[in-house]
Amino acid sequence: MSQPARVEEIPYRDPASLFPAFADLPYPLFLDSAMAEPRLGTVSYIAADPFKVICTDGATTTIDDAAVDGQPFDILKAELARYELERHEDPDVPPFQGGAAGLFGYDLAWGLENLPDTQSDEMQFPAMAVGFYDVVLAFDHNAKRAWLISTGQPEATQAGREKRACERAARFRDLLIDEADWPVMIMPALDWEYSDSRAEYEAKVQKVIDYIYAGDIFQANLSQRFAADLPDGFDSLAFYGRLRQMNSATFCGYFSTGDTVIASSSPERFLKVDAGRVETRPIKGTRPRGETAAEDRALAAELLASDKDRAENVMIVDLLRNDLSKNCAPHTVTVPELCALESYASVHHLVSAVTGALKAGRSAVDLLAGSFPGGSITGAPKVRAMEIIAELEQERRGPYCGSLGFISFAGDMDTSILIRTLAIRNNRITFQAGGGIVADSDPAAEYEETLVKGRRLFEALAAMTSGRAEQSNKAVS
Repeated sequence: MSQPARVEEIPYRDPASLFPAFADLPYPLFLDSAMAEPRLGTVSYIAADPFKVICTDGATTTIDDAAVDGQPFDILKAELARYELERHEDPDVPPFQGGAAGLFGYDLAWGLENLPDTQSDEMQFPAMAVGFYDVVLAFDHNAKRAWLISTGQPEATQAGREKRACERAARFRDLLIDEADWPVMIMPALDWEYSDSRAEYEAKVQKVIDYIYAGDIFQANLSQRFAADLPDGFDSLAFYGRLRQMNSATFCGYFSTGDTVIASSSPERFLKVDAGRVETRPIKGTRPRGETAAEDRALAAELLASDKDRAENVMIVDLLRNDLSKNCAPHTVTVPELCALESYASVHHLVSAVTGALKAGRSAVDLLAGSFPGGSITGAPKVRAMEIIAELEQERRGPYCGSLGFISFAGDMDTSILIRTLAIRNNRITFQAGGGIVADSDPAAEYEETLVKGRRLFEALAAMTSGRAEQSNKAVS
C-alpha cells in the first residue's frame, strides 16, 4: 500500500461557487451536500479529469474504451487494488482522498441476478460509469474547512507520485482563484410524457397487491416514468444549479460523462464505509409538506403514527440487515435508528439506520456488490420483487434507484440512492418516482405519492421557462 495523498488545506468557500469552474473538465463530479444538516450533509466533494474510466454498457465493460472480461464489480475491485493508498493521518481530512467515483446504475442488477430481459431501454445509459480521480477538493460544512487532495496516482513510484501530485494540485489550485457564476438558461416549457395513466398505474399497484396476497412477496417498489424532449442547447449545469436551489438535499449530485448527465437531489444514503464501519439509511414512508406550520406538523405526526408506513420501513430494515450481514462481521449489524422523521423541501420521510463492521478481508466493493441495488427501492424478498418490477415497469430504470458516490483508494465509501434524480442524454430528460407497495396500499394514494415526490423536479424545470428563482428550501426538522 502506498503512502497517503498529498493534502493541502485551502480557504473554505461554498463549493457551489467553485464547481462551475471545473464543469468543463472531463467527467466533472460534484458530490454535493446541498442541504446543511449536522449529521449527514457534512461534506461535499468536487473532482474532475480522472486518469482512468471504467464503463459498463450492456454486457461489455471497458477500461479507457478497451473491452475487458469479467463482472463489473470484480473489474472495479481489481483496478482499485492497483492504486491502494493509506488514509491520511489527519482524521479531520474527509475520507474521499482520491479513488473511483461516479454512477452505479440500477441495471447492474442484471449482472448479479437472473432477471427477465423484457423491458425497453430508450435512454441506454451505461450501467456503470466511474472515473478514477487522483485529485479531489473536499469541503467540511460543519468545520468550515476545505482541502485540496492530490494522490499522484497512477504513477508507479513514490517519487513519480510526489511529482505528479504537486503538478496536478497546482493545476486545480489555478481554477480556485475566481468564483464562477452558474450558467443561466431560459427555455420553452417542456411537453411531459407519463409512462402510465392514472388508471394504468393504479392497476399496476393492484397487481403488486395481488402478488402479495398470492404469497410471492411482502412488498415491491413500483414507479412511473416521466420524460420530455429538451430544446437544442439545453444547459444541464444551469438546470442542476436550479435543482439544488429548489430541492436541496443531503445527497445532491451532478455527474457528466460528456454525452450523459446525472442531476440528483437525493435525500437517501445507500452505503457508507468509514474505516471499516458500515452504515445504510433506508427511507420508507412519505408525506407532503404542509402549506402552513400547523398543517406541516399534522402531516409529520400522521406519518409517525402510520402503522402501514412503519411496517414498510421495518420490512426494508430487515432486508438490509440481511444484505449487510453478507459482508459484515458476526453480531455487528445493529439498528441504532428506527423510523425517525426527516423533513425535506417538499416531503417528510421515515428514515432508519442500519450499521455494522466489515469482515476482515472484505472490501467496500464487496459490500456494494453484495447489497446492490438498495433494498429500499426493490422490495422484499428482493429478487422476486425485482422480477415483478421488471414485469410491470416498461422501461429499464437506468440510473434511477442506482447509486452515485465514491470508493476511495484507502477503502472508504459513500453512496446515495438515486431517487429524485434526472437522467439527460441526446436532448431527452427522464426521471421516475415511486413507492413501496404493501398489502394495505391504496392504489389512488400511491399514484398521488409519485406526483408529490416528483413535484420539485417538475418545478425546477418549469422555473427555467421564466428565469424565476426560488428559495424555498426548508431545513431538516
